[in-house]
Amino acid sequence: MTPPDAVPPAADATCDGGDLDCGSGLLLIIRSAMAPLPPGGVLLVKSREASVREDLPAWCRMVGHTLCAEQDADGGYRHYWLRKKADDSALGKDLQAAREHVWQTRVRWAGGMLAKAGVRNHALAVGQPASFDTEDQAPSAIEYLLTALGGALVTGLQWRLSRRGIEVRHLEAVVKGRAEGILTFLGVEQDGHPGLSTLSVTVYADADAEPQVLDDVFAETLRRCPITQTLARGIAASVQLKCT
Repeated sequence: MTPPDAVPPAADATCDGGDLDCGSGLLLIIRSAMAPLPPGGVLLVKSREASVREDLPAWCRMVGHTLCAEQDADGGYRHYWLRKKADDSALGKDLQAAREHVWQTRVRWAGGMLAKAGVRNHALAVGQPASFDTEDQAPSAIEYLLTALGGALVTGLQWRLSRRGIEVRHLEAVVKGRAEGILTFLGVEQDGHPGLSTLSVTVYADADAEPQVLDDVFAETLRRCPITQTLARGIAASVQLKCT
């Protein structure tokens, strides 16, 4: 247990996790920032996530680093000073494992025009690929696609703003897509492309920052967002049918 009145040592490096929790990549950020430090070096970790207060000390005890001190700070932050025990020889392997991680969902037909998807410990209902009916049992697949884009931008932007200590009061994204040939999907027309031809996103932000700062952080969010970059680049997809 870290003494509540412990005097923080001088930090050799600093990393800011913002609102990220330990299970969502914060530990990789901490380990990467700590890697260049010699044994005994001190890393100052800044975090606004409440769960880090319990999870970070537990991680330090598990791996052998020393939590020298922790203090509340301005902007909803809590600061943690970690003294490095030794070189993290497993970091390279863990970073490679993160690079190669595959996200997976399993989707089962549930009767009619409804499917049920399992994603980690979440269950999702998925309606038709595309639908005009407001009374559907579940959102259509194309609406999940738009939602994924909007959700990635809103949460990604909030996290990056939190790393700069910028207070966010409201964030909202309106995502719209128009199909190039929806009648092709329905089989009414034989030619044409059923995919989206246009996609527009408007993000509304109310935060304690100048517009130019928000623009810069938003540009970084777009550049680093796995969803926007996938849609912008396109990917090599392998899709096959296996009969059972």
